Amino acid sequence: MNWKQILFFSCLAAFVLLVGMYEQGVIKRATKSRDELNVETRQMLAADEHRREYFEEQRNEFENFVEEERDEQDERSREQIEQWRQYHYDGLYPPYIYNSHHI
Repeated sequence: MNWKQILFFSCLAAFVLLVGMYEQGVIKRATKSRDELNVETRQMLAADEHRREYFEEQRNEFENFVEEERDEQDERSREQIEQWRQYHYDGLYPPYIYNSHHI
């Protein structure tokens, strides 16, 4: 026998075997039941909720960090300005707090 004939008959035999198994119901497409779909949906929704809570917590922590940093920077700026004013105060006029001009 030629190698092409051997290959052809082996493929034909495999095809006939698969068609027979499909007709008998051995090879079925696995479909999920309604309960399995509901369970998967609930799991996905729970995972989404956990992810949302995690990112919300991370965002809140970052906002708190930024607010604290801004407050510290403002305090340092106020202290530096006050030190500059005290250093350059010549004593001729009342201190800046009492001599503030509103524009």
